[in-house]
Amino acid sequence: MSPLAVAFLIIAIIGVLALPRRWAAFFLLCAGIYLPTSLSFSLGPFNFYALRLLLTAAIFRVVIRKEGLANAMHGLDWVMVIWAAAALSSSLLHDDIGATLVNRSGLVFTTCGTYFMFRAFCRSADDVIAICRIVAIILIPIAIAMGYERLTGINTFSAFGGVPMPEIRGGSFRARGPFGHSILAGTVGAVSLPLMAPLWKQYRGTSIAGLLACFAMIFSSSSSGPIMSAAFSLAALLMWPLRYHMRFVRWMVVFFYIAMDMIMKAPAYYLLARIDLTGSSTSWHRAALIETAIDHWSEWWLAGTDFTRHWMPYGVPWSGNHIDITNHYLRMGVDGGLPLMLLFIWVLAKGFSMVGQTLRQSDNAQSQPSFVVWALGAALFSHAATFMSVSYFDQSVVFFYLTLATIGLNLIQQEPPPIRQAITLNQYGDGSIVHPFIGER
Repeated sequence: MSPLAVAFLIIAIIGVLALPRRWAAFFLLCAGIYLPTSLSFSLGPFNFYALRLLLTAAIFRVVIRKEGLANAMHGLDWVMVIWAAAALSSSLLHDDIGATLVNRSGLVFTTCGTYFMFRAFCRSADDVIAICRIVAIILIPIAIAMGYERLTGINTFSAFGGVPMPEIRGGSFRARGPFGHSILAGTVGAVSLPLMAPLWKQYRGTSIAGLLACFAMIFSSSSSGPIMSAAFSLAALLMWPLRYHMRFVRWMVVFFYIAMDMIMKAPAYYLLARIDLTGSSTSWHRAALIETAIDHWSEWWLAGTDFTRHWMPYGVPWSGNHIDITNHYLRMGVDGGLPLMLLFIWVLAKGFSMVGQTLRQSDNAQSQPSFVVWALGAALFSHAATFMSVSYFDQSVVFFYLTLATIGLNLIQQEPPPIRQAITLNQYGDGSIVHPFIGER
């Protein structure tokens, strides 16, 4: 960790601890994204990573200031807790229990820390708008840096340390900014597109700047995956007029997949292999990965596996035991087996359920459905679709759990109607109170 990164981290920790809630969220998100997850400093046998230090400071703040969750623990919160428990318990069935438990503990801390801290910091609809605005603002410098990186091959975030040189594909640089890979950098821009929509009415300038930053990140990454993720984001936003017919839309998607599976010679998920929007995509690998995971399901279904190198004829330079698991659902399976994968899918399902529940509550309250809620659901859909071809392994995961946390707020709460009192004249001419439920008193 460079001296500049240390100074930036210290300033961010002070901001998280000392400033008002929204500024604390700003510093947590800003430093958590700008500082690569590989940055750490050692103290004896322990490594302290920047993001986890920030989350530790945020937890300390919440405990000291007694800034609990905006609403009581609900279904999505409890599913997150169950997922965390499953991730830790699955460690007991791996070869090196100690090392696996340490790894899973870090994963659980980052996941639950990010989710519950933003649940604590985001307490109202205004806070959700503020979070979306913060995302737009912090993406602007990243987009500028990635554009410069794509033109020159110089990554300005390397001043913090922990960022490798950009790779070259098709004769051009693939910019990554502070992220672990160019695909993840572009994906962050793509899945953040729906978060710019709620700003359009009140903060149009910020919304436009955020949209331009998102598209610049997608372009600078030179990857097919982010382009598809952007398509999912925009398609989900444009489904707003059909929000009352989503059950029909979902069944149509299911029937389409079944039809493709019947028509195609290969399984329908091999449609992934045909997606190549840049001319240099490895989309075939993503389809073949699903097939080989199914073929070897007996090795990983119970609690995951420590060895997948034999699944493919080629491996990866950073691991002699594994292939490139470019699928977040399968990543959950390799880490913790089918139970962890299904619990992760349950997290997503619960998030979508809360979006629908919130919109129905707004209808029951005879108010217009909140487009903010729909935009959050569109962002969640973009993440869910992207997980089929990308596994988040760096700070990009913050954007996913930030989206879940804002959905978990449940923006539109059903409240009892206010008790209204009317002063009338009784038969004696003095004032009496007429209660709307119990009458005159």
